[in-house]
Amino acid sequence: MISRTRRVWLFVVLSRPHFLLGGFALFGLGAAIARYLGNEVDAGMYVYGQALVTFGQLMTHYLNEYYDGPADSQNPRRTPFSGGSGAIGPGLLSRRTAQSAAIICLAIMGILASARLIRGDVPLVAWLLFLLLLFGAFFYNAPPLRLVSSGYGELTAALTVGGIVPSFAFVLQTGQLHRILFMSTAPLIALCFAMLITFELPDYYTDARFGKSNLLVRIGWQNAMRLHDLAILFAILSYILAYISGFPMRVALGAAIVVPLALAQIWQMGRLRAGFKPHWRTLTMVGLGLFSLAAYIELVGFLLS
Repeated sequence: MISRTRRVWLFVVLSRPHFLLGGFALFGLGAAIARYLGNEVDAGMYVYGQALVTFGQLMTHYLNEYYDGPADSQNPRRTPFSGGSGAIGPGLLSRRTAQSAAIICLAIMGILASARLIRGDVPLVAWLLFLLLLFGAFFYNAPPLRLVSSGYGELTAALTVGGIVPSFAFVLQTGQLHRILFMSTAPLIALCFAMLITFELPDYYTDARFGKSNLLVRIGWQNAMRLHDLAILFAILSYILAYISGFPMRVALGAAIVVPLALAQIWQMGRLRAGFKPHWRTLTMVGLGLFSLAAYIELVGFLLS
């Protein structure tokens, strides 16, 4: 019998709160870009949009634990960022807990969306982005699409997290899209894609064993590593092109800080391909740090510009 305190703590672990910080940064980035372009930020709309994003993230976490729990419990290479939360299993929380939590989050999102739909104060393009966000968050793990096992899950997740979340925040404040928004999100999408590949590498053999046909399993770990490197190089090139096209100086200078870490991650991935002993925790931490640092640097840059 699990004590109440233990159960609460396991549920916190199940929710993976450290990943929620990225949602706050990326949503804040969208609003910061709107403010930089001269729009007044509506605090009520901001809180509303952030709530939708956060509950969407939580729903994705819980669905992942529900559908991947049996495989993740057999993963000997689990890190804080890959292989599940470790809160599901014998003597821990049940899969039903994760399923119920996901349903509750989806219901809350439905209630919040319905309330604003009745008021009619959300722009049409924001609703379209919200539907894309909901689609990516739900079907990433859930059947019948289960994108995580289709080979397209990584790209879908990168587009959702790195692109749609800040775009949703921006459109809630402005009602339209803007070229600076695309200049800001293109490198983040690429870095998020690279990060997801690093998260999947420690799980490669477990995923293959349990029939989880994600991108790594479908194309092989060596090809996936090359895609990882290309994604990082694309992000660097995107920042350079954005600067040439009129990106704010403070944001561009901040982005330059990311370049050495990005090149170091490519070097580390090259060592893995060459057969050196993998350090999974370091690899996943740097992958997360690279994406998070880029997002927070952009956020601060736009706030100070």
